[in-house]
Amino acid sequence: MSDSYKITTKPYYLPIRDEVEVFQKAWVEKVPVLLKGPTGCGKTRFVEYMAWFLAEKVGRSRPQPNGIGALYTVSCHEDLTARDLIGRYIMKGGEAVWVDGPATVAVRCGGLLYLDEVVEARKDVAVVIHPLTDHRRVLPIDTLGEVVPAPDSFMVVASYNPGYQSVRKNLKPSTKQRFIALDFDYPPADKERAIVAAEGGIDEATAEKLVLLANDVRNISTIDLEEGVSTRALIHAARLIKRGMAARRAASLAIAQAISDESEEIAAVELIIGNIFQA
Repeated sequence: MSDSYKITTKPYYLPIRDEVEVFQKAWVEKVPVLLKGPTGCGKTRFVEYMAWFLAEKVGRSRPQPNGIGALYTVSCHEDLTARDLIGRYIMKGGEAVWVDGPATVAVRCGGLLYLDEVVEARKDVAVVIHPLTDHRRVLPIDTLGEVVPAPDSFMVVASYNPGYQSVRKNLKPSTKQRFIALDFDYPPADKERAIVAAEGGIDEATAEKLVLLANDVRNISTIDLEEGVSTRALIHAARLIKRGMAARRAASLAIAQAISDESEEIAAVELIIGNIFQA
């Protein structure tokens, strides 16, 4: 778990469509939000930005440990259980002491509970979020015999990458339909250029070349990459360039070598890199 209020500066985020407005309206109406999109396209950054956005709406300079804007992020994985979310007893000083999990903390303080890559979690995690994502808005803690009501400011946000869906790893319709869904994708070229320039600290001309490279690789038909070049990867390359690394080398490390382990695929991407960054 990581708490976004520990971030000392407001996250940079460039809106692509109406996602900021949609999220705000969903929060006001207590409607959970599901973010769908490829790796590195800005889903997590968007949630961090919205935590600050909501905090500023109520006159705070940043999210606080408790209340509006407090963000509790859970990186879901196949070993994540309902107990990990809710809490458990631990031994402390010779006695059993209850420790709230991130879901319980988020509910008690009225923050945002963000389940990143939710489909990776075990099925019993859905049991936890179901009563939090319908009209009940409560968290039952069977071990304590307690039912914690969620305050108005509480919200469940979840994300996943549809490109990795399978029969084994997918959300059931009964879970999906508790959310509204926002589709995320790689930004349009002009906005992706602005993001890479701002986040990577490089000039727009170099950022434009990185975006051109990304789109060429994303549209390549001769190889079957598992996933396209993420905006995050472009920012990594940009930051290396900012530190004086040759653009061609930076792109090779952050893009060609990062998106595949297959020599033929790497060679194909390196060819594109060489065509764009000839020096």
